[in-house]
Order: sequence, then C-alpha cells, then structure tokens
Amino acid sequence: MKRLALLVLGILPIILGAQTLNGIDEIAPFSEGLAAVRQGDQWGFIDEEGQLVIDFRNDLHWNKNADTSQEDITGVRYPMFKEGLCMIRKIVEEGVPVYGFINTEGKVVIEPQFLNIYPFENGYATGVLFHKTLKGENEFKLKIYEFKFHDVLVHTSGKIEEYFEPRQNIQMTSKRYRLPDIGAKLLTEGLIAVHVRDKGWEVRKLTL
Repeated sequence: MKRLALLVLGILPIILGAQTLNGIDEIAPFSEGLAAVRQGDQWGFIDEEGQLVIDFRNDLHWNKNADTSQEDITGVRYPMFKEGLCMIRKIVEEGVPVYGFINTEGKVVIEPQFLNIYPFENGYATGVLFHKTLKGENEFKLKIYEFKFHDVLVHTSGKIEEYFEPRQNIQMTSKRYRLPDIGAKLLTEGLIAVHVRDKGWEVRKLTL
C-alpha cells in the first residue's frame, strides 16, 4: 500500500507539471472557449481548463498598436476565434501580407489570400481578394504574373460566394503598398453595401 501511495505521489508532480504553462508574456481574453497566450512573438491557445490546445506558432495575426475601433485587420489586437475561425497572416510579394484563417484544431481552412477582411458574422465576411496568375515567361526566362483584386463575399468554409467590384491601383511592393479599404460591407443577412468606382455606395440584395 505504501509503495502504491509513493508511486501516486511520484506521478502527481508530472501530471500537475503537464497542466502548468510557464513563461507566458501575454494572455488574451477568452472567446468561444479559447484564449490566446503569447511567448515572445508566438501565440498559442489554451482552453478553459488551462490546457494548451493549439501549440505556439508565428503566423497568428495580432497588432499591439491595433486601433480597436476599426473592424478590419487594423483592429485585431489579439488572435481570437470568431465563428470557429482565427486569422493568420502570410507574407508574399516583397513583404506584403495576406490573411487567411485556421479552425479550432489549428488547421488552415481558408488559405491566406485576402489583403483586408472583416470578421465573420452569421457565416460570412467581406474582404479584398488577391489573386496571382502565371501568364508565361519573357525573353529572359523570367516568370510573368498577372495580379487581380476583387471585393468579395466569403463563407466560413472558404468558398467565395460573390465577386463584386474589381479593384484598381493596388501596388504589391512593400514601398508602394497601402492597405486597401474594403469596398463591400454586410448590412443585414439580406443586404450588402458595395462601393462602385466613381459612383459611390450601392445597396444590393443578397440571394444566398
């Protein structure tokens, strides 16, 4: 009996140690049962029992100087789940960032492809989609790409439900790039406002 008690006492610190998370620099508020925790420049997620359920990674989007009055990516202070998705960031095209989403298992479900995007609400979000197509090669065997940009409506599955206005004059170099405003905004479940170049905003009905 004593040997059993000693064995249990020996295992107990290991179990407790597995539940203890040390060296945390910052803890974000809980959302949808998960809270982001930061070590250095990496974030992971704990559940409501304090268990690390998504390991530390460096692609979660956050900004310590975020303007939290804004709804787009500039307002994201902490990594946070909303409708089962959390925003990630990837650098492309000479330092320009694009954004996608992981699910609560840490798997990428929407590949980084948006220059700017609003949070999901009732299953949908609007954003500025970046699309890069290989057109061929020039006489120096250098690859030639075509860049296209659209305001779009996207579902939490990653499916693009609607393409709205094409966007112009977005420069994909770090020195000339400026974060584009989103030219489509959900008003209600059945209405969306779309900005049309030289015409202003239009209110349109959605048939989803």
